[in-house]
Amino acid sequence: MSATATRATVDGVEVMACTIPTDEPESDGTLSWESTTIVVVQVRGGGRVGLGYTYGPAAIAAIVEDELAGVIQGRPVRDVPAAWLAMRRALRNAGGVGLSAMAISAVDVALWDLAAQLVELPLCSLLGRVHEAVPVYGSGGFCSYSDARLAEQLRGWADQGIGQVKMKVGREPDRDRRRVRVAREAIGPDVGLFVDANGAYDRSSALGWAQVFAEHDVRYFEEPVSSDDRQGLALLRDRSPAGMAIAAGEYGYDLAYFRDMVGAVDVQQADVTRCGGITGVLRVGALCAAHEVPFSAHCAPAISAHACAAIQPLAHLEYFHDHVRIESMLFDGTLSPADGVLVCDLDRPGLGLTLRAEEAERWR
Repeated sequence: MSATATRATVDGVEVMACTIPTDEPESDGTLSWESTTIVVVQVRGGGRVGLGYTYGPAAIAAIVEDELAGVIQGRPVRDVPAAWLAMRRALRNAGGVGLSAMAISAVDVALWDLAAQLVELPLCSLLGRVHEAVPVYGSGGFCSYSDARLAEQLRGWADQGIGQVKMKVGREPDRDRRRVRVAREAIGPDVGLFVDANGAYDRSSALGWAQVFAEHDVRYFEEPVSSDDRQGLALLRDRSPAGMAIAAGEYGYDLAYFRDMVGAVDVQQADVTRCGGITGVLRVGALCAAHEVPFSAHCAPAISAHACAAIQPLAHLEYFHDHVRIESMLFDGTLSPADGVLVCDLDRPGLGLTLRAEEAERWR
């Protein structure tokens, strides 16, 4: 290890928010949107630039600039967990969840990217791989889509060799019976079909819909009820049809949340851009391993692929339409699935990403 790598300190932090319109209006069971905002953090040290980001309001950028940049300035680059703890302490009075956790996540990812670059290792190797490839599932299938668009998108992923796809449900229940049938016909019998209600149902309705979805061989039911309703999730887990996994967790911000989720779901989700970055998601992965619960990463595939490679009880990673599109627009070095998996580029240090500065400025 070079002296630069061992002695490098953080000597600069830059942050920007970019809002990018969707390619068409989108909605799920409880929300609709026509744009997505990504907050990008760049951390400098040792002559390199580490890149991190989160998806959320532009206000996150102000938290990074006003509350976190000074906390990490001058700290050794290689001591990322110490910086993570310092950031958590600095935001005590602001609250450690929500936008605060998302700001920490973006900075933490940038620090890990920088640390890996300084030792000339891909991030997955610095973390320690237990998986050479990360299985993905195609995710989109928005409630706002026409039946034709729904079928086209899901079939497209299946034709790429992605063996599992997910669609949104719950906004207009009267349409969902037909929409799920359209989806199954589009992908055929051999591709796994997942559904995500984003907490649109109450417990009784969710149980009824689980039976309907089972008729179309749906094997994964995400957020059938609110992710805050842990008793409801546990009820669905215990009473849903055999072979149907109940999943939730994408809105978890701290380890206490995930500790309390143990026993409520069949598959534990976490989002690296919300739960404390690489440092946080590895803690969730260890919790899942301790309780023998499969782990599924929520979105942000350009980051999540490296983290997932280091998480032993990995089930899969969500290859989400919006994030795939935005990351491909803003960054060089993003990964594309082959035969249903992402494989980290071992020839590129860190995350292997570089910001397309001119493109980012278009949306700043």
